Amino acid sequence: MSNTTKERLISLDALRGFVMFWIMSGEHIIHALAKAAPIPVFIWMSSQLHHAEWDGITFYDMIFPVFLFVAGVSMPYSFEKKMQLAGVKTPQELPSNEKRKIYVSMLRRTCILLVLGFVVNGLLRFDGFDHTRFASVLGRIGVAWFFAGIIFLNFDFKKQLIWFFGILIGYYAAMKWIPVPDFGAGVLTKEGSLEGYIDRLLLPGRLHSTVYDPEGIFSTIPAIATALLGVFTGTFLKAKCPFSIKVKLLLMALTGVVLILAGLIWDINFPINKHLWTSSFVCFVGGFSILFFVFFYLIIDLFGFHKWAFPLILIGSNSILIYIAAEGLIDFKHTADYVFGGLIHFLPLIWQPVFAALSVTTVQLILLYFLYKRKWFLKI
Repeated sequence: MSNTTKERLISLDALRGFVMFWIMSGEHIIHALAKAAPIPVFIWMSSQLHHAEWDGITFYDMIFPVFLFVAGVSMPYSFEKKMQLAGVKTPQELPSNEKRKIYVSMLRRTCILLVLGFVVNGLLRFDGFDHTRFASVLGRIGVAWFFAGIIFLNFDFKKQLIWFFGILIGYYAAMKWIPVPDFGAGVLTKEGSLEGYIDRLLLPGRLHSTVYDPEGIFSTIPAIATALLGVFTGTFLKAKCPFSIKVKLLLMALTGVVLILAGLIWDINFPINKHLWTSSFVCFVGGFSILFFVFFYLIIDLFGFHKWAFPLILIGSNSILIYIAAEGLIDFKHTADYVFGGLIHFLPLIWQPVFAALSVTTVQLILLYFLYKRKWFLKI
């Protein structure tokens, strides 16, 4: 935990907080609302807060990649001070000794995220390696961010684009044309996909879904492209060019629409699938990620309307901490019931789950507010 006063891009914290809200407790509020007041809008919202069974996509499927995209957006800003101190204009121009320091820092961050991922998966309740899940959301963020950073540090923008398209096309070609024993090539089922086969072959311990892992080894490769989309967005936003900021945002929004259309077209031959992190999924969700970011940046950073987003900023400024806590490190439900349970029991029975879920969010926000006021942020 660090005490920091470093200036942050407010819209990034707000967007990060927006997607994290649904994971930490927001989904439970909507599910409870859909049961208490089963009107079409709540039922639809509840359906969007479950992962798609296989092919296809829901809003819930977008949360993880949007978070990874945001990590990519922040990368050009995080390297800016080092570039200024070294007197260079691009990260590729940094002297080798400075790059080595960055590599060590990035590797350290990745290792910490891998370990925290193990903790979220239950490492502290260790029950043998065969029952331990080693793949994780935090681990994928760490690995994808690390390799996106390597590309960002060593290749100019044109070559970064080559890496981006090369990853997407290469992953598509491998998934379509490399045969899997007993299944052949191009089978995109849980059991028959190349991704699932590699997980069963190389990933130790327990797989999340028995025959594959949604955060497995091979599907982490296209996740690098998701992080790179964030890098491109951050680089373009902070670059000095003749465009005004409003024109930049318009161009970014158009790029987002193009990516969504590209994902839909690619879906015909390579289905949008979060579990496999298909190339069409990268394009489709990448497009929405850019649109989300444009909206948050426009409203918060450009127009200055940020008071409404303060709860999201609380979440986003300590997103890793609240994720780990909400995934089991802290029993927020027990605490909320202890504080608010007596009042909630006076409510009609059908509405009690709604206010119980709201009370969990309240307790979480109180903790985050306490940390925010003291400028205590979990820095990795």
